[in-house]
Amino acid sequence: MDCTVSWTGGTGARSAMGFLAETGSGHTVMMDGAPDAERPDNGGQNLAPRPMEMVLAGTGGCTAYDVVLILKRGRQQVSACQVQLKSVRAPEDPKVFTQIHMHFVVTGTNLNVGAVERAIALSHEKYCSASIMLAKTAHITTSFEVVAQEP
Repeated sequence: MDCTVSWTGGTGARSAMGFLAETGSGHTVMMDGAPDAERPDNGGQNLAPRPMEMVLAGTGGCTAYDVVLILKRGRQQVSACQVQLKSVRAPEDPKVFTQIHMHFVVTGTNLNVGAVERAIALSHEKYCSASIMLAKTAHITTSFEVVAQEP
C-alpha cells in the first residue's frame, strides 16, 4: 500500500498547514490543521479534517467494512451500518489515542443480535488492522444497537 502526502504550501498564515494525500488507489484527500491564534504560521485554516481525525475515520471505515461483510456473508439482511467514534488523546506529545469508544448502529431486516455482536467482535479481534493497531496505545470499547427495518 502506498500514499504520498504533499504540503500544499502557501505564504504567511494562509494555508500554512494544508496537505494533500494521494493514495495508491488513485484517490486524493485534503487535510488541514486547526488555526493557531498565537502562532498563525503554525496553524491551518480549518479547511479539511485534521490528520488524526483521518486516522479515527479510517479506523471507523475499516471496522464498519468488516462488520457489513461478515453480516452479509452470514446471510444477514443488513441495510445500513454506522459507527460513531469518540476518542481521548494523551495530553502530552506524542498525543496518541488513549481511549476510543465505537458505537455501532446496524439496521436491517430480521437481524440476529448475536450475529451483529459476533461480527463486531471478529472485526476487533481478528480483521480490522486499524483498530488492532490503535489498540496498542488506546483502550477500545464497543457498544451496538440493532434497528429493525420492516421487510
